[in-house]
Amino acid sequence: MNKPYRACNCREESTTGPDGKRKQGKLLGKRCPKLKNSKHGKWWVRYDAPPGEDGKRRQIRLGPCDTEGQARDRLVEALGQAGTQAADRTTKLGEYLDRWLTWRETEVKQSTLESYWEAFALYWKPALGHLRLADIRESQIRDVHSAMRRLNTPAEAGDPSEMLRRIAAARATWHGKRYRRLPLSEARIRRVTAPLVKALNDCRSLPLNPAARVGGKVRRMKPLLWTDPRVERWKKTDEIPGRVMVWTAAQCGAFLDSIESDRLYAAYHLAAYWGLRRSELEHLEWPDVDLATRRIHIRGEVKSEDSDRIITIDSSTAGVLEAWREHQLFERLEWDATWTDSGRVFTREDGSPLRRGWLYEHFKALIRKASLPPVRFHDLRHGAATMLTAAGQPVKVVSEVLGHSTVAFTADVYVTVAEELADAAASAIEAFVPRKNKIGPGRASNVPASGENDH
Repeated sequence: MNKPYRACNCREESTTGPDGKRKQGKLLGKRCPKLKNSKHGKWWVRYDAPPGEDGKRRQIRLGPCDTEGQARDRLVEALGQAGTQAADRTTKLGEYLDRWLTWRETEVKQSTLESYWEAFALYWKPALGHLRLADIRESQIRDVHSAMRRLNTPAEAGDPSEMLRRIAAARATWHGKRYRRLPLSEARIRRVTAPLVKALNDCRSLPLNPAARVGGKVRRMKPLLWTDPRVERWKKTDEIPGRVMVWTAAQCGAFLDSIESDRLYAAYHLAAYWGLRRSELEHLEWPDVDLATRRIHIRGEVKSEDSDRIITIDSSTAGVLEAWREHQLFERLEWDATWTDSGRVFTREDGSPLRRGWLYEHFKALIRKASLPPVRFHDLRHGAATMLTAAGQPVKVVSEVLGHSTVAFTADVYVTVAEELADAAASAIEAFVPRKNKIGPGRASNVPASGENDH
């Protein structure tokens, strides 16, 4: 009901009634075929007003407006005055965002909550936090995006806007340290906008979310495989063709072979074979690992309810974990009374939990030592999905192993087609399509052989 729509004053063809009089055709409104032209018609919006004295339902129509945004603004203003679904006229955006974070504390994991807090503290509260929630408009959110794009660029020096100054001041330090001084990418802008979209979606007093159409949804990057041509190009230019890169099975095997003597080899083996997230490895505890049945219950700081899962690992991975447990017991004997019994599977030498981020930092050093093309730690998860698929596992099984909420998400984002799968698909297509003359290398079907049709 509250969604703006385009309509016009065009009418149906007039008709002649039984009495011989000419009757005017009905208004076409939203049904007019000319509305396919974006310049035809105007924007309108309807809303439910409080019932009249007779108790009957009333609908108010607002318009005409030149743009959809103007129609939305008219609706917000009208609802604030009409008293139905009326927006809170006193609460400011910054106050609401702080309250929303407290509501979400038990619903998302801590690292996600911290990312929300950072987005609000560095961008949205300095830029718009002083404005009343009911007064926020889409145009203002787009102005914040424009200011973000000028941060740490030559354009910032010549921009006297107060909004940009406030954002830059908030980003000057973070937790007592100098914040990053690089310009913001479009992906980063979308990421810090996504929490704002979520927060305003939950605000029942707003008739419309002013951030809904501003691009808060983060576009997921499709993984690319480190094929031989891409590796050769990288060796010559240091150019990485995509943000999300995945090793082939051979490259992954070469990496694991090169780090077998590393103390925490088992953690990287488990990530590469079964796609555990870094936080899941850091929080994994021995009581949740049953090596006799080869089952692991992943239930630590999981990302969502679907991330709490049980996976059945292969026998070689179980052997790797058994060897690691024996090594950890040996370390415990060495440290004796100073050993910290954290219960974690992967720990420091004294048994205390690993420092957050250490696995990733060490991973980068191991890649450089192995002289392999670079990938992120999280890309081991992409690689695990690829290799499980290449091994013939259905997408549903891969989705359950990775802990995704839907199979479609796994198929769309995580499953990169390995070279082995591409070759199999190409062969299947060749066998499926019947051809009278088989086409060989260097010869197209519509090109005659040598000597044919010579004049």
